[in-house]
Amino acid sequence: MRVPEVRLVGPNGETVGIVPTPDALRLAQEADLDLVEIAPQGKPPVCKLMDYGKFKYENAQKAREARRNQTNVIIKEMKLRPKIDKHDYETKKGHVVRFLNAGDKVKITIMFRGREQHRPELGFRLLQQLADDVAELGFVESSPKQDGRNMIMVLGPHKKKADAKVEAKTAKEEKAAERAADEAAEKAERTAANAARPTSTPKVKRRSENLDPDIDL
Repeated sequence: MRVPEVRLVGPNGETVGIVPTPDALRLAQEADLDLVEIAPQGKPPVCKLMDYGKFKYENAQKAREARRNQTNVIIKEMKLRPKIDKHDYETKKGHVVRFLNAGDKVKITIMFRGREQHRPELGFRLLQQLADDVAELGFVESSPKQDGRNMIMVLGPHKKKADAKVEAKTAKEEKAAERAADEAAEKAERTAANAARPTSTPKVKRRSENLDPDIDL
């Protein structure tokens, strides 16, 4: 740190006061803790004595818990015509079933053309039929309402479906993080083992000269 002094906070949140930076570093070393700058914009900057490794771990745990509790639901859209034939209806319904099974919301849009705009009951009945057909998988989150030439209804998946999707995603992320941590630990162990291995001093081989005893030097 380049500042001459800091406003120091103790490991339990107690205010120590403004102290010279070298003194703050010395206190951190004596307590076997880290001096972490938590408010650099302060005058002087605010620093806290803490175990930075533990701090990062706890923050990661909180972030993981927050991801587990949030509901990240995607909205899909399905468009139908008021006078859709039975085969097309079954195909469209199959898509809606798949979306709801995946934990996604589905926006159903009935598109009216020409004289169909004067028969809104056709769209309403079709939306009601679809809602009834998929009632085991989802519920009507937004009731049918007219929006210009279209009629819109939103189906939401039952909560257990959405939760299952979020939990599966979180479990996948946690597994990947654990695998990365294991690989990093193995790499660190290999590095430490290589560093601890004694370095052999190369032997200097001296070449002896064979002198002929009969040769006069």
